[in-house]
Amino acid sequence: MSALRQAARAEWTKVRTLPGLLWLLAGVVVLTVAVSTATVAAVHCPAAGCTQDPAKLSLTGVQFGQAGAAVLAVLLISGEYGTGMIRTTVTAVPQRATVLAAKAAVLAGLLLVAGTLAVGGSMLAGRLILPGNGFTGFSPWDGPVLRAAAGSVLYLVLVGLLSLGVATAVRDSAAAVGAVLGLLYLFPILASVVSDPHWYRHLQQIGPMTAGLAVQTTIPAPDAPIGPYPGLAVLTTWALGGLLCGLAAFRYRDA
Repeated sequence: MSALRQAARAEWTKVRTLPGLLWLLAGVVVLTVAVSTATVAAVHCPAAGCTQDPAKLSLTGVQFGQAGAAVLAVLLISGEYGTGMIRTTVTAVPQRATVLAAKAAVLAGLLLVAGTLAVGGSMLAGRLILPGNGFTGFSPWDGPVLRAAAGSVLYLVLVGLLSLGVATAVRDSAAAVGAVLGLLYLFPILASVVSDPHWYRHLQQIGPMTAGLAVQTTIPAPDAPIGPYPGLAVLTTWALGGLLCGLAAFRYRDA
């Protein structure tokens, strides 16, 4: 445990001394809140009644903020491959599983803070703007809304961990970012072009983004492809799979 703590402290030092990573983290917060604010400001409830989910509208920015979280995770390790610093890292901490665990812990902590600020700002924007646009009864303190907010924070953390695993396996920054974003957006694109309802539902259920974002739903829909908690479980499986693949490549390949 002491080795992991020391490795995590070293990773945190690296992050603090690289201003670009901290600016990127701030960008996740700003982009998420900005997109969410623009979305809730543009949507109005018709006189016939609202059918849209106000919590999901307020959290729209998470779909864009996840790109920043993915890039941050990729740079956390691929930057060391680019500069050759990874050799120094594995010399100081020979247990490569410990190195990856330390990076994952620091990344999760950073995204937990940034995600909380981003989601909190988005929910505040929804609470202030949506009632003026005809959405009544929206409260961030309702149980389902709190679940959507907390789940969105966890969503950003899991996307970051998935990205870290992919980047560890791929090494190259550009290739890793492309692979992660392709993985996130591929399933929604495929689902939008298939005509078979069975395949549409199946793609929604197994895609890391479509399944994970189901946690934002607060209005029950009997025909929903996947529920909030099973959706998070799917994304968690993707994240664990990515980290395991990254660890396997990290352990059995020269630095």
